[in-house]
Amino acid sequence: MFKELIINATEHETRVALLEDGTIVELFIDRGDDENIAGNIYKGRVQRVLPGMQAAFVDIGLNQAAFIYVDDVIGDDCNDLETVFINNPEKDDGELQIENTHSSLSNYYKRERQIEDLIFEGQEILVQVAKSPIGSKGARITSHVSLPGRFLVLMPTVDHIGISRRIEDDGERTRLKELITSLREKPYGYIVRTAAESMEKEKLAKEMIFLVNLWEKIQRKYETVSAPAILYKELTITLRAVRDLLTDEADKLVIDSYSGYQSVLNFLEEFMPQLKDSVEYYEGAEPIFNAYNLEVDISRALKKKVWLKSGGYIVIEQTEALVAIDVNTGRYVGKHNFDETILKTNLEAVKEIAYQIRLRNLGGIIIIDFIDMAKSSDREKVFNALKDALKKDKSKTNVLPMSDMGLIQMTRKRIRKALPKLLCEPCFYCEGDGYLMSKQSICYNIYREIIRETLDMQGHRFTLRVNPDIADLLHGEENHLITSLEKKLGKQIVIYPNPRFHIEEFDIFEILDTAIKFEHSP
Repeated sequence: MFKELIINATEHETRVALLEDGTIVELFIDRGDDENIAGNIYKGRVQRVLPGMQAAFVDIGLNQAAFIYVDDVIGDDCNDLETVFINNPEKDDGELQIENTHSSLSNYYKRERQIEDLIFEGQEILVQVAKSPIGSKGARITSHVSLPGRFLVLMPTVDHIGISRRIEDDGERTRLKELITSLREKPYGYIVRTAAESMEKEKLAKEMIFLVNLWEKIQRKYETVSAPAILYKELTITLRAVRDLLTDEADKLVIDSYSGYQSVLNFLEEFMPQLKDSVEYYEGAEPIFNAYNLEVDISRALKKKVWLKSGGYIVIEQTEALVAIDVNTGRYVGKHNFDETILKTNLEAVKEIAYQIRLRNLGGIIIIDFIDMAKSSDREKVFNALKDALKKDKSKTNVLPMSDMGLIQMTRKRIRKALPKLLCEPCFYCEGDGYLMSKQSICYNIYREIIRETLDMQGHRFTLRVNPDIADLLHGEENHLITSLEKKLGKQIVIYPNPRFHIEEFDIFEILDTAIKFEHSP
């Protein structure tokens, strides 16, 4: 399977798409706000301790207070951990977002520790964001810091060495563990990542020194600043894609920003110079996501109804508590008998469901309502097909057997916002019963559409007609988009509000002797 990373980078937004044989399977978006802060390290101040929940709220300088559970607080017993890692060693799942590497400590700590004995209100603590804010929930934080490099992950709060499960050769695993043990000068923990396989001693030693120096720099900053304050910021989404996905997940990287391209090359020059030939700068006139036909798939991933090739369809509903997925035969009537029609529809739906869960980044509790099947053997086939289809997903999933009513319950680890929640907002036309593209997303769509439509324009000025709410946003908070476009295109943009326009509708006129109109409707 050929995998590649496609990166669309602008001043205001960066989108990273992971493709498998030309099909987008994962999408990461960064708009430079507080949405993607996993991996950042802060000096925080405890606001409130909740013994009843064995958790505490911590001010780390964001709009919402972060929360920390008792199992994520460092105690005096945190160095006696060899037995704790037996059930969950050597974590290396390639996620762009930093997960809580020390999640395996939770059951150990919950047995005998109380949060009121570990921290108190007003206390200043060093914490790392394990999970970014999602909806109304603040960021989840931990005292157990993880600093990822290209080959290693430093865990300065524990004394443990683990090897990525993807390194299967026993001899190589032993070599790497002995090498790291001999190189480390302090009892810090390390996870050896997949990229370290067959790597020579000098490069691993260099990265160990870099990570230890980084940790000591963070500690020194902690001593000199007042809480709340940020001590360390994770790499940009582009460089995280290079560090976590290139080679481990992808064979090629294509980026449309020259400055981003140079940044990637500089990063690789320092850590993996042999991969520089895998990076390509996209110079095409057509926007890169259009050139790879990704925009249509992204739009499809925002719809509730997804059609299957047979004529059946699935409906995906996301609620506060869970995600419900319903399978229907739709227009498909089959060729032979009723049971065969249902089984074929359900098996086709399985592949699309696994794909949509991964692309949309759906998490938490997921309930799948398949079409009822009379035969237990058919239910078993569908259940096994779903488990096989989910093997490509790096996020942890747990699937329960199908019930007699055709229901499958599953869970999927949620690290960041689901794609529909990230790109959409509740619809004010229907009082929240449905979703529209968010106003910010519409502005970015306009930005990309103007670049695409004005490539062949000869005039020096054109008008943009939009819904009044979008006009206000483009004149106000998102005015930097218009300023950037005028500078980039060398053309003047005049914005006219039209109250008759749907919130997602806009059109573009080139100002010549005879006006030329480019229209876009939702």
